[in-house]
Order: sequence, then structure tokens, then C-alpha cells
Amino acid sequence: MSRSSGVWVLGEQRNGTLHSVSHELLAWGRSLADDYSESTLDCVLVGHGVREGAEALIHHGADRVYCLDHPELAIYRTDSYAALLEALLRDYDPDILLAAATTMGRTLLPVLAARLHAGLTADCTGLRIDPDSKLLLQTRPAIGGNVMATIKTSYHRPQMATVRPKSKRSLHADPTRDGEIISVPVDASRLSSRVRRVGFAVDETMGSPIQDAELVIAGGRGLRTAKRFQTLFEIAERLGGVVGASRCAVDQGWAPYAHQVGLSGKSVSPATYVALGISGSPNHLAGMSSSDRIIAVNSDPEAAIFQVADVGIVADLSEFLPSWLERIQSLNGERAS
Repeated sequence: MSRSSGVWVLGEQRNGTLHSVSHELLAWGRSLADDYSESTLDCVLVGHGVREGAEALIHHGADRVYCLDHPELAIYRTDSYAALLEALLRDYDPDILLAAATTMGRTLLPVLAARLHAGLTADCTGLRIDPDSKLLLQTRPAIGGNVMATIKTSYHRPQMATVRPKSKRSLHADPTRDGEIISVPVDASRLSSRVRRVGFAVDETMGSPIQDAELVIAGGRGLRTAKRFQTLFEIAERLGGVVGASRCAVDQGWAPYAHQVGLSGKSVSPATYVALGISGSPNHLAGMSSSDRIIAVNSDPEAAIFQVADVGIVADLSEFLPSWLERIQSLNGERAS
């Protein structure tokens, strides 16, 4: 295989269906490739029956898609995926490789970094090309989210990073966009795995995943009581949203971990994010600052959350929350009549 330096992203599929995080990665990769000496943007897609997904990747910004398609690859296994991708990366030698900070990306890229003796920065919230050195500048929170560190890999390739899902909007699909789909032969000797899948259980504790919600009603320590926090579930249900929580609220036992937003939880990018009693620590802001509209309610006028909010309300939540719920109930009654 010929060598092809440039920017690569790792696509993801679930049961043969392309995962939306692949489109987000292409948005990151496209901006880097355009700044990286007019480099191409390539995507690797591993799975079974992924040809249709490859077309969609081109429509969302990829110039080339390398497909590794085999029935044994339908279910993700770290050791077999790593063996195949290691060989592919050694053959093509890309300068940059990006993956999502999903279960797959967080388990697969560390293995590849170790095998390729390359650097890896995990959970990035920002990526850009240094205009002078042309190195990848990888920004991520450090020291518990209190500082933002910028890291570069000067001497080893590929420069590898994972980025948090929902940290960037996908590019709009362009059905007229042309690209190349390359079917890569799968070496059967690399498919052996020490892992056997025995089943899969869906987490049904919160309905739709918080990452997919267009409205998130989030609460933090400022709500003060579990009973007050539970009001958010009624509000979210009436408004067609889902409940989010700060780390403090989850630590208090007011909400399950699946609802946690922030560096140590989920990243969300809804149309509207309502933050109630959330001070706005860097840890939390990193997980929701890409929301289209942020509405913050807090009793502290100096709370950091107001620095990123589009609408800020200084109010006592013990009074604000019941009044808001009453208003919602009233409006629902008016619609019903």
C-alpha cells in the first residue's frame, strides 16, 4: 500500500449503522486538514456491512474512506480491531489520528499508541494546527478541570487524540460530494480474540440518552435538597426534555451517574440547556458549553455559569422552581382546554 500522510479519523458503527459521533469527528478532522498544508481527510471504518455508511462519511467531509469489512468485525473487540488497525497505520503512516472518547476510542487508541510508540492525548476539548510547526495542538482540561493544558507530540507519528462526543457540531451533509472508498483486505489471522461476547443489556433507567436530547434541564448543589431536585424530572417530562446533573448532585445521590454532565460524565450539545443551581466549574462547563442556548438560574450573581449563559436569572431556587412548575402546569392546562 502507498503511504498517505495526512489527517485520519476513526469512524464508529453500531450493529452495522454508522454512529453520529463519526460525523462529529469529521468536522474536527476537516478543519485540521484544511489548515494542514491542504492535507486530505481520511476515515477508517471497521465493521460488517459498512459500505453504505462509507458513502455518508464522504458526504460529511471525508476525502477517502478505508473499509475493513468482515462478519467477525460486526462486534467491537479491542484486540482484533487493534491488530488490524496497527497494520493499516504502519502501511499508510498518517500524521494525525483522531477518535471519539467513547468506549471504543478510550480502549482502542491507548493500545494503538503503545504498539506504535506514539503519543496520545485523551478527552480533548480543542484541536488546532500550529501555523509555524504544523504540529497538532491538543487542548484538554487538567488538574481536575481547573486548568486547560495544550499538548503536542513533536517526535512520533501519528499524533493521536480522542475528543469528547458532542464537543463539535457535525458538518451538513453534501450528497454531491465525491470521494474514494477503498476496501481493505482483512487478514483473517488478525481476527482472533481473547474476548467472547455473551450478551448485551440496554440501560433503560433514563429513556433516551442525554447526549441525544435537544432540551436538558440540569440541576446542581444549589438546589440543596433531593426533593427539590426530583422536581426537575417532572419539569423535564412536561417539556419533553431530559434531566442533567452536576457531579455534586450525583455525589449527593440525587441523580444516577447516567445523568452527569461534565468532564467526568457526559458531554451534551442540546438546543437549550437550563442550569439550575449550578455554579459553573470548568469540569461542568466542558461538558455543556457547546449548547446552542444556555439559560442559567442561580442565587449567586457572581457564579461562573453566568459567563457562558445566554440568559442569566439571579433568583432563589426555593421560590423560582415551584413558580416555574406551576406556570408549566398552567400552560399545559390551557392547551388541554
